Amino acid sequence: MRYLLVEDNDQLANAVVDRLTLDGHVVDRAGDLGTAEDFIATTEYDLILLDIMLPDGDGRHFLQSHRAAQRDTPVIVLTARSEVSDRVGVLDLGADDYIVKPFDFSELEARCRAVLRRRSGGASNVHRYSDVVFDPLACTLTVGAREIHLRNRELRLFEIFICAPDQVFSKSKLVDRLFSYDVDASENAIEVYVGRLRKHLEGAAVQIVTVRGLGYRLSQS
Repeated sequence: MRYLLVEDNDQLANAVVDRLTLDGHVVDRAGDLGTAEDFIATTEYDLILLDIMLPDGDGRHFLQSHRAAQRDTPVIVLTARSEVSDRVGVLDLGADDYIVKPFDFSELEARCRAVLRRRSGGASNVHRYSDVVFDPLACTLTVGAREIHLRNRELRLFEIFICAPDQVFSKSKLVDRLFSYDVDASENAIEVYVGRLRKHLEGAAVQIVTVRGLGYRLSQS
């Protein structure tokens, strides 16, 4: 998953980026609202983590304009305000959830998973597609009686595919979803990870299909 973190506190931002990156996610960090707008204009995000008090404005105004522009990217607000009225206010503006600072990173990760799960219409973190079971928390892909432990980028790439089966993803789109701006990655890297996943899926009724000139999609064989 690709996250946008909008947070001006360097210590907190670095800690959040390190934790989410360790989980295999791609995280872009903006220290102000202007930079956040620039990121959103060029990149599609799965989730936005939004601070309220920022050097160039109020995160609530950003959230309000984000929803007014019909952008449906999930937003979790990071706030130091614990009053009920403040929390209700950001939810009414369109936030999908909030978390009060200081917070435990395991709670942040759980709230991220819950928001993404609600957006995909699922009640569980486990995905089942034909004879394949994918558990992103356990980092496992089960094919028949085989349980395969996936590495970080294999895990996140398969998560992209299984969350949108039969959707075609171009190589450039997958590069954008798997790698942050500060990583020099080419489309050849996608070919490598797709090749690894195809080996893991051998014998399954599910395969990653090459759509000539367009990209890849996950489908039932």
